[in-house]
Amino acid sequence: MGNEEILFQKLGKVFPAGTVLFKEGESGREMYVIQSGKVRISKKVRGEEQVLATLPAGEFFGEMAILNNKPRSATATTVDECKMLVIDPKTFEVMLKNNIEIAVRMIKKLAQRLQEADDQIESLLYRDANSRVVHTLTRAADASGKQVEDGIKVSMSIEDLAGRTGLEPDQAREIINRLEKGKLLKVVPDGLIIAETNRLRKYLEYLSMKEQFENIE
Repeated sequence: MGNEEILFQKLGKVFPAGTVLFKEGESGREMYVIQSGKVRISKKVRGEEQVLATLPAGEFFGEMAILNNKPRSATATTVDECKMLVIDPKTFEVMLKNNIEIAVRMIKKLAQRLQEADDQIESLLYRDANSRVVHTLTRAADASGKQVEDGIKVSMSIEDLAGRTGLEPDQAREIINRLEKGKLLKVVPDGLIIAETNRLRKYLEYLSMKEQFENIE
């Protein structure tokens, strides 16, 4: 029996699609590690529920409730049936003490999330929706893009992009369609392929200059 199976026997649970694991503002003392399936993380922004991220297998979430004992900062809902490890504070502490590799991976992931949060804040400083989308895509390409035959692939859905830029999914989709027509990127089933990141950066520079000139009275 493999380590994953042993862990699942001890800590594992299966959650049907559409299960709300926790809601924004609730107290909580458990974190989750996704073994299979996807989980949507969302937050209320100006009264509307915005998707911040869709997490795949291998990701963890809910750790802040253990680390700082504060209410949940977002809502977590299963997209499809999920197998997950459910970890309480005592188990979490034992895991970190007994396995330095887990501790290092968690620190790296938390550092990555802090960087993503900084990028998101920087993106939201742009008033123009097009600039926000292009800025977010260039940052994602630099941080986690993978080289493929047609360019740099970014594993990000339209819903994820909308959540990061504070837009409605339809708005984000419209901008992506325009970028695709301009041959700056291509939409694929599991993300977006940016043809040339330098062209996208130049387009962002153009949008930034346009925004500045429009502000001159």
